[in-house]
Amino acid sequence: MRSTKSALLVLVVALAGSWGVASAEPADTPQPPASATALLTLTTIPSGWSERVDLRPLLQIYADGRAVQQPDAASTTRAADVPPQRLSGTIPVDVLNAALAETKSLAALDLGMPSATDEGTQIIDLMPTPPDQDVHLLMYAPDATENLTPDQQANRKRFTDLYRKLLDAFTKDH
Repeated sequence: MRSTKSALLVLVVALAGSWGVASAEPADTPQPPASATALLTLTTIPSGWSERVDLRPLLQIYADGRAVQQPDAASTTRAADVPPQRLSGTIPVDVLNAALAETKSLAALDLGMPSATDEGTQIIDLMPTPPDQDVHLLMYAPDATENLTPDQQANRKRFTDLYRKLLDAFTKDH
């Protein structure tokens, strides 16, 4: 019994000591962002990219308005082995809040399924914390209108307008 208590005491002291070491970081060490996952992500898959494996988002927006834009992520002239350019910046809070509401609204609408194939895709992902409210919007063949009802075409225009508004609202850090 005494050896068991001694072993437990050594274990407690060892664990407490390791916790002290882990918390002894300098005060000026940069802290990681509160959420490593972007709140909103915009991705474009260009026509004919079914063979490419270097897909990256055009824009990632975090809950605090920070954003990362990769303007050449979907460029057909960028070689697959070359990473896209990364620009840090922000999105205005009012634009972000409106985009969150519009994304949730679009989730309830029919964007249609055009008959065209391999004509590209645009994606808006809303990934809040906790993830029980995730929204993933996919618009296949963004430029297609064939076999789509007027309502579907209007819904696709709303999607396109939201996508463009977010890309245009990005302000690069200096």
